[in-house]
Amino acid sequence: MVVLHKRLGRHGVLVSNLCLGTMNFGWHTTEADSFKIMDRALELGINFFDTADVYGWAVEHGLTEEIIGRWFAQGGGRRDAVVLATKVFNPVDRKDNLPEVNSDGRSLSAYKIRKHCEGSLKRLQTDWIDLYQMHHIDMNCPWDETWQAFDALVKQGKVVYIGSSNFAGWQIATACQEAGKRGLMGLVSEQSIYHLNNRMLELEVIPACREYGMGVIPWSPLGGGLLGGALEKVKSGRRKGEDFEKEVEENRDKLEKYEALCKELGYPPGEVALAWLLHNPVVTAPIIGPRTIEQLESAVRAAEIELDESTLKKLDEIFPGPGGEAPMAYAW
Repeated sequence: MVVLHKRLGRHGVLVSNLCLGTMNFGWHTTEADSFKIMDRALELGINFFDTADVYGWAVEHGLTEEIIGRWFAQGGGRRDAVVLATKVFNPVDRKDNLPEVNSDGRSLSAYKIRKHCEGSLKRLQTDWIDLYQMHHIDMNCPWDETWQAFDALVKQGKVVYIGSSNFAGWQIATACQEAGKRGLMGLVSEQSIYHLNNRMLELEVIPACREYGMGVIPWSPLGGGLLGGALEKVKSGRRKGEDFEKEVEENRDKLEKYEALCKELGYPPGEVALAWLLHNPVVTAPIIGPRTIEQLESAVRAAEIELDESTLKKLDEIFPGPGGEAPMAYAW
């Protein structure tokens, strides 16, 4: 198994070309199994871990960060071995917290950024966050305020890099231009949904990231399981749920062609979907969210798959995407 390390966009930090997503930790994956997955990820060469202040979901927001913090607290050089990413924007509902309008709402106010950063640092049991990401755009908060808050955290040594998540191309451009006016580094990465069956990022977000030297970190690289052998899973009853089954039926023609191609290639569908993302030079690291060691090792095997031009063309025929980059995709 081979995991490569590459720069995050044009920036100097080296991260693994697979990012360990931790969203399942604490509510789908036990703490003990989460520890095993993180230890195995390091053994495999994965040094890029992604989380968020809201992960833990139905159990308690922030639980996932707490689990990672307890894993760090075991020592053994774990914290120094990890490029750690977390996020701010959403409400963080904690059992011990009194209702508080600024924390309970969604925003990128200076107040919230400062307060939520301190909360993440405490839960993660660390002095610093390597990549602090805006979980979504706040269209009502001025960039003067938001960039000033992030700059203060950087100067305090609590944050190293700033990234975005779920931004449009024009919002990325605006954020980077506003940062430049202030002599700041600006955004280093964009984390967004991107997979074979959802290629809208190719219109404007990927060109914007390339222009500003940002790394692209795709989440949901398997389309919520759609690209992970969905037809067989539905048939065998391994993946149930009305919404998932409806999505499979809506995409059945594409999935039949896709899974037949994967069988011809001799690789599992999920590994082919990851390999396709890794082929894109703008993509730094797809986020994998394993619930088990076996799922983790399957994802790592994808890093060894070479897709030739013929295969890439067949994938484009099955999943054509938006037709290229804007405006050429839709204008002369």
